[in-house]
Amino acid sequence: MDVPETITCVDCGQPARLLSYQPEKGWRVGDYVAYRCTGCNDRWDLEVGDPEKTAEEAASFHSPLLDLLSARKPNRPSGRDD
Repeated sequence: MDVPETITCVDCGQPARLLSYQPEKGWRVGDYVAYRCTGCNDRWDLEVGDPEKTAEEAASFHSPLLDLLSARKPNRPSGRDD
């Protein structure tokens, strides 16, 4: 299994580069990988997940969340017509 050399930092949007060395037998589900952001210097420790299972979990999580967000109406200050 491959892990990306860079990811995008969720705090500042800059690239975060891989700190961890690949194990001799390669990456496996459950391993942890560390990244360091080039912008804000935050460290991100991520668990390697099963790509198929992760996609299924993401789909089941995002659907109710997107439904909730799309049902919300934007708050507008009173007295404005724009």
